[in-house]
Amino acid sequence: MKYAWIALILLLPVSLLAQSAIPPGAVLPVRLDTGLNARKLRSGEEIRGTVMQKIPGTQVRRGAKVLGHVVRAGPTQLTLRFDTVVWRGKRIPVRTNLRAVASMMEVEAAQIPEEMSSRGLTPEVWNTQQIGGDQVYRAGGSVMSGEQKVGWPTAYGVRGRPSSNGPCRAAVDGNEKPQAFWLFSTDACGVYGIPGLTIEHAGRKTGTIELLSESGKLIIRSGSGMLLRVQGS
Repeated sequence: MKYAWIALILLLPVSLLAQSAIPPGAVLPVRLDTGLNARKLRSGEEIRGTVMQKIPGTQVRRGAKVLGHVVRAGPTQLTLRFDTVVWRGKRIPVRTNLRAVASMMEVEAAQIPEEMSSRGLTPEVWNTQQIGGDQVYRAGGSVMSGEQKVGWPTAYGVRGRPSSNGPCRAAVDGNEKPQAFWLFSTDACGVYGIPGLTIEHAGRKTGTIELLSESGKLIIRSGSGMLLRVQGS
């Protein structure tokens, strides 16, 4: 009996780590809490965001924090990394890449019912359009891309399997589970609502994300949205 208890104690930290870890291929839907102005940011400066929907298969829920930092910054160029999720006091190391980024205005628009007649109804039955074009029919319990069902509404967002689109891949690292997409379409990829901004490097090899702007300045306002994806080592 004594040896059984010793074995249990030794295995406990491993069990807790498995529960708190975020598997490769998981999508992290994030609202930026830190505005990004490349002219004012400095190397090493912290960037903060909030997870906006529970991450399936993990203990991480809406309200968890995502931390990153600036690697380099210039007037029209910004290099950054997101490498930590904080939930209930636990710091979970991650390596992420960027699938999509959307302006604060796009985030707000995705939460407004499409038809004026919907405004007299409760939010639980609103029809809305995701960033990227998917249609959310909450009363019918479906998320549609054209005539194809690609997911279903949940509290604070939608769930579905990632779809490939341009450089963005579908399931990766063997993770076939439906993911949390918040206000984004399941095939959302690239930049939405921020003129001149491009994702020069998504960070899929190194976890280092590089953004460039052709407008003469690079500004992403607080309240904008990002779809990050956890990648394996």
